[in-house]
Amino acid sequence: MTKKQKEEKIARLRKRLELYYKREEEMLDGGVQSYGIGTRSATRYQTDLSAIRNAIKEIEDEIASLESKTQRRAVGVIPRDW
Repeated sequence: MTKKQKEEKIARLRKRLELYYKREEEMLDGGVQSYGIGTRSATRYQTDLSAIRNAIKEIEDEIASLESKTQRRAVGVIPRDW
């Protein structure tokens, strides 16, 4: 992945992250649906809050790994029986 591609991907991830932050704020601020039938009522979020938070964490982790300066290197170990 070239440096330009990496920067574009980070920019897209940051935009998605901002959208997730806005959605989380909306949900915490009143994004709740309420239903009532007779004397019974039910209240629920329009989307799963834990799914939003998991997506935020995944995107933050991916951005951090893309912005890290060190390159990952594979190391192979060959056990030998002498």
